[in-house]
Amino acid sequence: MAITLCAAGFQACEQTTTQPTGFEWQIDRFDDIKVLRYQVPDFDSLSLRQKELIYYLSQAAVCGRDILYDQNFKYNLAIRRTLEAIYLNYKGDRSSAEFAEFEKYLKKVWFANGIHHHYSMDKFTPGFSAAYFNTLIGAIPAESLPTDFGSREALLAAIEPAIFNPTLYAKRVNLDADSDLLTTSAMHYYEGVTQPEAESFYAAQVDPRDSTPVSYGLNSRLVKENGVLTERVWKSGGMYGAAIDRIVGWLEKAATVAENDHQRETIETLIAYYRSGDLHTFDKYSVLWVGDDSQVDFVNGFIEVYGDPLGYKGSWESLVNFKNLEATKRTATISANAQWFEDHSPIEPQFRKPEVKGVSAKVITAAMLGGDCFPPTPIGINLPNSDWIRRDYGSKSVTIENITSAYTEASRGDGFNDEFVLRAEDRRRMDEYGSLADNLHTDLHECLGHGSGQLAPGVRGDELRNYGSTLEEARADLFALYYIADPKMVELGLLPSLDGAWAEYAKYVMNGLMTQLTRIQPGKNIEEAHMRNRMLIAAWCYEQGRAENVIEKRVENGKTYIVVNDFEKLRTLFGRLLNLVQHIKSTGDFAAGQALVEGYGVKVDPALHAEVLERYATLNLAPYAGFVNPVYEPVLTGGQITDIKVTYTEGYIDQMLRYSRDFSFLPTVNE
Repeated sequence: MAITLCAAGFQACEQTTTQPTGFEWQIDRFDDIKVLRYQVPDFDSLSLRQKELIYYLSQAAVCGRDILYDQNFKYNLAIRRTLEAIYLNYKGDRSSAEFAEFEKYLKKVWFANGIHHHYSMDKFTPGFSAAYFNTLIGAIPAESLPTDFGSREALLAAIEPAIFNPTLYAKRVNLDADSDLLTTSAMHYYEGVTQPEAESFYAAQVDPRDSTPVSYGLNSRLVKENGVLTERVWKSGGMYGAAIDRIVGWLEKAATVAENDHQRETIETLIAYYRSGDLHTFDKYSVLWVGDDSQVDFVNGFIEVYGDPLGYKGSWESLVNFKNLEATKRTATISANAQWFEDHSPIEPQFRKPEVKGVSAKVITAAMLGGDCFPPTPIGINLPNSDWIRRDYGSKSVTIENITSAYTEASRGDGFNDEFVLRAEDRRRMDEYGSLADNLHTDLHECLGHGSGQLAPGVRGDELRNYGSTLEEARADLFALYYIADPKMVELGLLPSLDGAWAEYAKYVMNGLMTQLTRIQPGKNIEEAHMRNRMLIAAWCYEQGRAENVIEKRVENGKTYIVVNDFEKLRTLFGRLLNLVQHIKSTGDFAAGQALVEGYGVKVDPALHAEVLERYATLNLAPYAGFVNPVYEPVLTGGQITDIKVTYTEGYIDQMLRYSRDFSFLPTVNE
């Protein structure tokens, strides 16, 4: 509910930081994916203590990698380790077309942390046959394969159908409202449990008198044992304990070099949570984390719930970062005016916060990505997700500017705007203001959007279930869209003119209605929460503004374009929809939320989709991008760390294999 993905399908996010020449931004390309590097500007200007802190936190960020694989699908680790064993040990013909397809499949599994596409959630279709796969396995030493299954035959019996049977485990997360969302999803947050059983289990735990509830189910797998529902908690000594113990070990080192006592207490409380699995301790950690304004910062834990169709279970993720002091001046201005934005929001007065608390926003430099933030990563984050912590203590928002910079540098001159933006005036605005507008949209989305509004008395915040993530992203996006075109932005010096807002409006509705469809396979509907959000907003505004031709689908020379004819009226529509979405969120109106998402955010026009795919193909672009991490190496003098060096030369395959070799701590099968 609190993560912003770069909408690279319409125009890469931009920023204005000067980058050195000769840096290789894109290092690999396969299928619909490009792999990029990101730089860590100003790392050398940090103190030794800060560098050492980043190093320890970055090691912790990689230690949880296998957790996410297992969360995504129960056979992911077995499949990845088998594929890697083949890649490392196969001595046959590695120049054949089938081996090239095998290698591409492995690269996709690494990128998605499993066998399902990270965005569409559909299972990958291998470009090689099961017979060839059997040949590869038979040609390598048996001792190089995962041993948890007892034999090569038992291993194959488990993973071969998972890879090659298209109807088995077809979707990692299924959001079809007419299905049982658990039994039709391949994710591994539940075992032998139906949707009604899970919903009843967690509903029974809720105390309506509790104004500070924990995030029920966030750090556990729900299973059925002898007919009884039981939670297997992810903690030291429990499920995923072997990896969690390694994370804790690096966090303990990080605590010794914390920048201040508050940060040390924050890290130590996170360690206590990992050891106990107690969600009350996690809330205590979250409150401390919100109040920590140190230069070096991190996210580490079971956080986002997009991978659970019911929105309870947190995927493991980590992000290590430090503050971009100059760029943070922009978000500081926004934070300082948070109450003004809340007071003037176009929502019902009873759902505005009478007092905005603890709004903390900054622009950061990512130093290490891990878990569900890697290889694909967000460009902005707002945490924690707990509504009562937001209410009582506020939230922390970040815009990840070195990641947006990498997107920009890797996509210069790709021809996208020339193909999809009809009017020269729109292209001019995008060229002139696109960088600033993209970052401001992210700032407003994360800094204020997610933290705005309040729930009605008695509403817990989880009533919207499988539509909650989409509607929360829509709420934050609409807040940003509404306010980026407010004269207050010019008054505060955040925009030189409203032309910057109009650039963002033109891009947003074009992407929502049309160009994001480059990420959808023919015949498919929209599944991913951020994409549903963008389609919902653009389609609703298109329909509501049709009588006045606010947004137009214009066809010229056989090509469809999305054109905004009245930017001011579009802003009014954004405000109206924000009011509607906030009302749904504040009242927990599941039926209204379902109708809005299903009515506007899911269905794809097949004719327009086919056209977009055909035009996009001529540009030879990859709609998805992700990253390799830099490598941090301690410099030792007399056994003491005297510096930390950062390098950017490790390739995609090399990094994935190294992580699998050095950071695999879990059994292949985790029951």
